[in-house]
Amino acid sequence: MNVRSIRSRLVMVGATALVTAIALTGCSGGNDALSKQYGNGTTQNYISGDGAVTEVSAQDRKDTVDFSTKDSDGERVSSKALRGKVVVLNFWYASCPPCRAEAKSLSKVQAKYADQDVQFIGVNVRDQAATAAAFERTFKVDYPTVLDADTGTMQLALSGQIAPNAVPATIVLDTKGRVAARVLGAIDGTSILDTLVSDELKAS
Repeated sequence: MNVRSIRSRLVMVGATALVTAIALTGCSGGNDALSKQYGNGTTQNYISGDGAVTEVSAQDRKDTVDFSTKDSDGERVSSKALRGKVVVLNFWYASCPPCRAEAKSLSKVQAKYADQDVQFIGVNVRDQAATAAAFERTFKVDYPTVLDADTGTMQLALSGQIAPNAVPATIVLDTKGRVAARVLGAIDGTSILDTLVSDELKAS
């Protein structure tokens, strides 16, 4: 698979099976990365990415991301129902500092596209309902959240693809339900995510 980075525009390879155990570890990036942090004397329980953005060219998008689950309000969330929309999946949990830092930027982009064929979905990989709800109230999150800690449904749906192997991570699906881009780490401002969403809307 040929992918290109927005920042470096370098060709990257090896977008193969990544972690499916984020919910089990309560963090991200797999045990090796977490072990490395502790080896370096770091005690954070998240693995923050560096904000690198990876895009997948349209001709290299093959498999769709398929899922069916419920959000924290009990409403059904399914990939089938979302076909035809650009879908933004943001993987987070409440005590993750970068997740808090990016919340405002995510909400701004979500609000901009609220009346268009764009759906934001938060995927909480660690918390139970009360903790997630408190975060959403504090940071005025106005889009549905899937509590994925117990089932890992959303994370498993991305296994074998460009998966969310850091928390936070944001994955953009095109209107056919395929991975179009990933931001690994906190969203820094609104311009990058805005561009990713806008590009997919224009291409649809």
